[in-house]
Amino acid sequence: MSAIFHVADRVAWAAATPASPYAMSTRDQTLAEVGFIHCCTEPQLPHVLTTYYSDADPTTLCLLEIDPASLDVRYEPAPTGDLFPHLYSPLPPSSVIRVLPLPNTR
Repeated sequence: MSAIFHVADRVAWAAATPASPYAMSTRDQTLAEVGFIHCCTEPQLPHVLTTYYSDADPTTLCLLEIDPASLDVRYEPAPTGDLFPHLYSPLPPSSVIRVLPLPNTR
């Protein structure tokens, strides 16, 4: 399975630990509120950044590259018809391959 990506708030990600994994779904919404963590594939990333983060300060965000192999990831349709990966559990730091700055695609 290919890596998936999640745009994360830097502060929330920095607070994640093995005992208290990352549990934000999307901007200002938690996993508990939404029911899953929003993710995307690499080709979907420009659309996600443009559509949902164009007004965000990129210095407050980071991009998590995630290994979905041992996670409960389900590909589900968005209103556009595209299938987006959704993570149905908190994200353990050990499943993050690397943390990247946001790409300049916006």
